[in-house]
Amino acid sequence: MAQSAKTSAPTWHRLARPSDRLRAQWVRGDDRTLWVACGRTWDAVAISPISRGLDALVAMRAGPRRGYPVLADHLRDQLYVLVPPGTGQTAAGLPGVRVLGDGYQLLMPAGRHGSPVAHWVSPPREKTPPLIRPDRLTHHLRALARDHQEAATP
Repeated sequence: MAQSAKTSAPTWHRLARPSDRLRAQWVRGDDRTLWVACGRTWDAVAISPISRGLDALVAMRAGPRRGYPVLADHLRDQLYVLVPPGTGQTAAGLPGVRVLGDGYQLLMPAGRHGSPVAHWVSPPREKTPPLIRPDRLTHHLRALARDHQEAATP
């Protein structure tokens, strides 16, 4: 009897978890990273911890297959979500959130694998990739912070 070759859709959390193979490539130094200026073609919303940012993307129902550019810094436990330039300030002031706009730089993979501090969770698939709407991201980050606070209050 033939088995179906059906594969499940990737999830944000699974994509953010580096495989053993990827970790081995990082150890070998198979890829490079480079500094890229923020604020020109996008702003970056840095979210700590990574899991909070991933939870917000899930809550938004922003599918990982869409090609939204999202990076992880596994050493600092930060997720970088790219949003349209000049709009990142929408998320400023939220707990665990830092905005990188004009005047900042972000370390990005120069190739496919990157490094532990610049890992594509979702690499852009187009020259002009779709960017996450900062108002929706902010809304979901606020809701998650509120839910976390309510769960911690007896």
